Amino acid sequence: MKEVNVAIIGYKFMGKAHSNAWIKAPLFFDLPLKPVLKVACGRHKEPLQEFANRWGWQEIETDWRKVVQRDDIDIIDIATPQNTHHDIAVEAAKAGKHIFCEKPIAMNAQQAKEMYEVAEDNKVVHYLNHNYRRCPAVMLAKQLIDEGKVGRIFHWRGAYLQSWIVDPNFPLTWHLRKETAGMGPHIDLNSHSIDLARFLVGEIKSVAAMTAQFISERPLPDEVAAGTFKAAVKGTEKGKVTVEDAAFMIVEFENGALGSFEATRFAPGRKNYNYFEIYGEKGSIIFDFERMNELQYFSSVDPDYAQGFRTILATEPVHPYISSWWPPGHIIGYEHEFVHAVADFLKAIDSGGKIEPNFYDGYKGMLVIDAGMKSAETGQKVVVG
Repeated sequence: MKEVNVAIIGYKFMGKAHSNAWIKAPLFFDLPLKPVLKVACGRHKEPLQEFANRWGWQEIETDWRKVVQRDDIDIIDIATPQNTHHDIAVEAAKAGKHIFCEKPIAMNAQQAKEMYEVAEDNKVVHYLNHNYRRCPAVMLAKQLIDEGKVGRIFHWRGAYLQSWIVDPNFPLTWHLRKETAGMGPHIDLNSHSIDLARFLVGEIKSVAAMTAQFISERPLPDEVAAGTFKAAVKGTEKGKVTVEDAAFMIVEFENGALGSFEATRFAPGRKNYNYFEIYGEKGSIIFDFERMNELQYFSSVDPDYAQGFRTILATEPVHPYISSWWPPGHIIGYEHEFVHAVADFLKAIDSGGKIEPNFYDGYKGMLVIDAGMKSAETGQKVVVG
């Protein structure tokens, strides 16, 4: 089996999730390439070394520019905040490296477009990690739709709800600053929902949106200790929150369907509630990530006396990816989606093919996100594009 050397840039929440996937993918899937955890890159040397030691990365580096220029690196894994994605991806593509990039793709559609064009020009495989596509239950939803089981789609209802910043004493991490995050949950959470909607329903034609900010100031964080869901306060000084705390959006799809999107980090009781409903002329589908192995399916073809939503446990060998895991009924979890992505990514590199979602999908999604923010700012309906 040919080996390919991987360099990861970023070592916190997503760094762990990605590292686990690089390790597990060749253990559970028959792959043509074997990933080697070559270099871990980050700004803070001491915690970076601890991360490398724990996850088995052979070397560390604090300058990503040096990493992407190394001749012995085949794959660049971008697991950093989105304000760095464009520069790293562009330089990596120019250096001929294949790119595995965390979402959201960039700060705006223009950056995403350039990332896509440079990656295509340099003929590298590029993947954008909207990991929820690779839940077997979501793939089953796609299969049912493609087989015509739902028929013409009328409605999409999507909600991505979290609660980790309800406490006003939660510090001002990078997620809450426009210069590093670009936007709040509209880009962070809605980017996932928009990707799923595009995957399952189709392209979005127009949007109307509104946003709200509930807490305007927060304590400054300890940058070294700051994480996504847990972070330490540095002192008593505060800074301004410069992104929205919640975003609601209604859309019109190109195929005539109507959709709604809710994204907030102010929903107590909702830790990572990624949920959607799809309603069509022949049936309906419901997915709740907090029950990620299940798909709710209603078929109007069933006889009247037996109609109702049925729960499909997507753990059979016929369901996508499951044959590489456990016997039926033995559920999988959040980390498995990343393993599925790595497996598909390595196969695409070996075959010279493509993988989805990629930077083109990221660009199309960012057009919707940008249009949504413009709508929220102007109070007007905005055509995407």
